Amino acid sequence: MTAPVEAQAGAAVPEWMQRQERGSLLLLQLMRHISLLLGRRLSRSVVYAIALYFLLTAPQARKASRHYLQRALQRRPGWRDLYLHILSFASTIHDRFYLLNAQPGLFDIQVFGAEQITRLRAQRQQGALLFGAHLGSFEMLLAHSRSSQLDACMAMYPENARQLNRALAAINPHALTGIIALGQVDSMLNIHHQLEHGTLVGVLADRAAGPDRYLSLPFLGASARFPTGPFRMAALLGHPIYFMTALYHGSNRYTVHFEALADFAAVPRAQRDTVVRETMEKYVATLERHCRAAPYNWFNFFEFWESAP
Repeated sequence: MTAPVEAQAGAAVPEWMQRQERGSLLLLQLMRHISLLLGRRLSRSVVYAIALYFLLTAPQARKASRHYLQRALQRRPGWRDLYLHILSFASTIHDRFYLLNAQPGLFDIQVFGAEQITRLRAQRQQGALLFGAHLGSFEMLLAHSRSSQLDACMAMYPENARQLNRALAAINPHALTGIIALGQVDSMLNIHHQLEHGTLVGVLADRAAGPDRYLSLPFLGASARFPTGPFRMAALLGHPIYFMTALYHGSNRYTVHFEALADFAAVPRAQRDTVVRETMEKYVATLERHCRAAPYNWFNFFEFWESAP
């Protein structure tokens, strides 16, 4: 694998945060009522229409989708591919209404690798860090954790947390979960406390939400910048890291995956920087493998690479 090259800190506000968010809380509330009133099968007709609307009216997102799909599919994507990409995103959002209103039985879910999480918690009586990406459905991961009687929470930057809380409140005001704000004085202490009490702490590690140090890593055939912050945090906390994702496969089918990345509990301090780099390489390689296997599941609708395809 090509050795990563450390990049300078990026802009104070990453490109994805500079985009004005489409949609509104009013639309989410309306969709919640339609979805719960009509049920998942009937209300999905609205999802198809919404996906088509965004395909036709969001040129920047459409362009970014085309660039990503060309890399993931290894061919020139057509309009059908672009539509399926946006439809997959819209479908996972639609399914939130049922997951956050205690209706996980609507879904056909296969789980791979969860036994290693259960074994770790039984042996050490501690939690673990689950590093995901904007790939598939994090709500499905939380639903699986609850059904398996595992405690799980999310660590994210304050602005992301405020946006998520507003969205969750529009879907179900009683479904808000514990969120640890990153970038605060006590963030590390709060995460450490949760891990010591057996909680699984999820982090979306493919984006930064502010200034960070990056590594340029090969991803789907070209160099892309990934933030080092989540991995440096894991090294300081000294806990195991697992890759996590819940991939959407059409209809009501999802697959949940857990894969071991590193265990910083066994890494000497002098070797942490080296292991951070190796772990980031493994994380990006795992992300790439899942993007190729389920290409319509990666929901970064902005230019991600350092050069055009």
